[in-house]
Amino acid sequence: MGNAGSFFMNPIVDRDVYERLAAKYVGMPHYVVDNEHIKIPAGWMIEQCGWKGKSLGHAGVHDKQALVLVNRGGATGSDVVALYQQIIKDVKEKFDIEIHPEVNVI
Repeated sequence: MGNAGSFFMNPIVDRDVYERLAAKYVGMPHYVVDNEHIKIPAGWMIEQCGWKGKSLGHAGVHDKQALVLVNRGGATGSDVVALYQQIIKDVKEKFDIEIHPEVNVI
């Protein structure tokens, strides 16, 4: 399947944001950046929003790696944009964290 590899950057949040979420999502994966910042895997958040393996039109999220957006056949650039914008919206609504594309969108 056509894809651009890892599509989203893993967000780095303030420790208090992480602690609030960790209390709600026990076992949430994370990586300590420094004493005040924690990196949360975007793929995990996308998966928690129910996107892993799902599609919007002909563009979808890989069924084994939620960071990878795929072309299921015939997807247009507009299809990919609609998908990634919906994922960003859903992650923001669920976690109050805004994720950003890692790829260059032209």
